Amino acid sequence: MDNVESRDSGPREAPELSLVIPCYNEESCLELTIPPLARAFSNAGVSLQIVLVDNGSTDRTSDVIDRLITNGMPVTKGVVKTNEGQGLGFLTGFGLCRGKYIGNLCADGQVLPEDVVGVYRLLKTANAPCLAKARRRFRPDSWVRKLVSILYNGMMQVLFPGLPGLDVNGNPKMMPAEVLRLMELSSRDWFLEAEVMLKARYLNLRVIEVDIFGLPQKHRPSHVRVAAIVEFLQNIVAYRIGRPWRAWRKRIPRDSLLRLQASAAAASAADSYPRNNSENQPLGVREMPR
Repeated sequence: MDNVESRDSGPREAPELSLVIPCYNEESCLELTIPPLARAFSNAGVSLQIVLVDNGSTDRTSDVIDRLITNGMPVTKGVVKTNEGQGLGFLTGFGLCRGKYIGNLCADGQVLPEDVVGVYRLLKTANAPCLAKARRRFRPDSWVRKLVSILYNGMMQVLFPGLPGLDVNGNPKMMPAEVLRLMELSSRDWFLEAEVMLKARYLNLRVIEVDIFGLPQKHRPSHVRVAAIVEFLQNIVAYRIGRPWRAWRKRIPRDSLLRLQASAAAASAADSYPRNNSENQPLGVREMPR
């Protein structure tokens, strides 16, 4: 990553969870979304590292991140000089994480902080390595965006049978740090979230998916453009052929893979993750079949 700079300005102690948030022209929303997120985890008694990556922004996003650090937020700052896509922002942030568990989240505040905490609790209480993620079941998007999402997720399910998730790009996504390292993620564009799900499928990783209420983007327009859709299609074809990950599958230490799969199988048999069946709770929890 020759166009990447990073500076670790966060807390020095190892946190329970590191959350990576790429920020591309987010000056209008970060001071509205980051403090509530930090408070929610503090109230839950969870030590949190928020890794904010200035992903080649052309506005004052970098200054806002610095101000959050000055104001005492548990923030680590990363910088990408030139924006190449959301994936590079995630990859840069993952390199700065120090938590036992690592996750990713978008900066636009479409997920309530309490729901992010809920996803983490499911991950933490699982009795084996797993991936916990959100499904944006209730989304106040335009009909065009909803249609694109339905078509994309449907195409992924058809081309990759058994994909462990109904909302491929739904986040937050969280997993143990050692599982993230095993995945060796490499997508520098918008396909990184799909790469996570495809590699979870290959690893036979236990996946717990939570229904959440998606909030509207109030503070800035969507960054998704036609070019991003074209990238998705190109990457889907490439991964369906198998070219991008043949070398990765050869590199995975066999003993690590076997341990992970054995732990996932044992957890599936125990089926001990907490279920939420209360009519008073908006969240539904499901374990995706492997």
